[in-house]
Amino acid sequence: MKEDYYDILGVAKGASTAEIKKAYRKKAIQYHPDKNPGDPKAEEMFKKAAEAYEVLSDADKKARYDQFGHAAFEGGGGFGGGGMNMDDIFSQFGDIFGGAFGGSGGFSGFGGFGGGGQRRAKGSNLRIRVKLSLEDVANGVEKKVKVRRKIQADGVTYKTCGTCGGRGQVTKIANTILGRMQTAATCNACGGSGQLLDKKPADADAQGLRVQEETVSIKIPAGVEEGMQLKVGGKGNDAPGNGVPGDLLVAIETEDHATLKREGDNLHYDLYISISEAVLGSSKEIDAVGGKVRIKLEPGIQSGKILRLRGKGISSLNGYGSGDLLVHVNVWTPKELNKEQKEFFERMRDNDNFEPKPEKSDKSFFEKVKDMFS
Repeated sequence: MKEDYYDILGVAKGASTAEIKKAYRKKAIQYHPDKNPGDPKAEEMFKKAAEAYEVLSDADKKARYDQFGHAAFEGGGGFGGGGMNMDDIFSQFGDIFGGAFGGSGGFSGFGGFGGGGQRRAKGSNLRIRVKLSLEDVANGVEKKVKVRRKIQADGVTYKTCGTCGGRGQVTKIANTILGRMQTAATCNACGGSGQLLDKKPADADAQGLRVQEETVSIKIPAGVEEGMQLKVGGKGNDAPGNGVPGDLLVAIETEDHATLKREGDNLHYDLYISISEAVLGSSKEIDAVGGKVRIKLEPGIQSGKILRLRGKGISSLNGYGSGDLLVHVNVWTPKELNKEQKEFFERMRDNDNFEPKPEKSDKSFFEKVKDMFS
């Protein structure tokens, strides 16, 4: 089980943005590679702290994490956080290290970065939108989408960058609060790839890449919501030379259902019945995400009654079962009556059996609303 992000940074759940940033900076300096050369445990803690900060420093991601926990970032590479490498950390959060590490946010000689300290350039990310039906959201779905992404062209060759010697970085010595430290910055000549274009075929661009259409399969877990973002690792654009591909970022859009309304993991359905059905009872077929379901209405059912069909809602994103389908009963009062109907209700006007006699079990509107959100 993954560690709690708040525990990793050592802050309370209600911590402010400033407190979260301060806590992360403390952890980052404590486990920074320049302070812990060759220490895999320090490297792991450094990555964990960066992952926690990436989520908790973003208001939207933090809100999702507070509601769903790590489940909010699972499936197909995650909705955020997770899978961060050291290059991601230094490129995204360089300002965190600026005062303590010479302003570059760089590192030097730290094992596990690929090629003895060589940075591997990462290709650009691609972004698409996927629209889901309520049924897709309820059960999870696998979508196949066509993506036009840049890949290395056949026959392209690269040569070692003479400026950085193929490392992708240039180093310098800086005075910091921790003493003299060697820091690194991305090589401007090769953009961090360590290689320069040597030969390219006619169909390649200036970086040796060409556009290719590819079908990508995306596994979308049940319970996703509008606005969530799914990451499919390695399905963005290729990077020149020996770099790593970018990611495909998939924004989730949801379609409105004709009769069902979503609220968290629960669904709501408005059922309209006649006065006769309310008095005599009835059996009605209603919509549910798994198809039609039939429900029984007891004689004397009151308008405003809420029938709860357990487990007929949306599957929870965190895997803890499913929500419910709440059926709201509305008794429809006719606006026009013929003579016979009007005479009947005139006779019933003073009939004791037609006088409202709410029982204790007949909850008020406010009590029903309270129950819905409890």
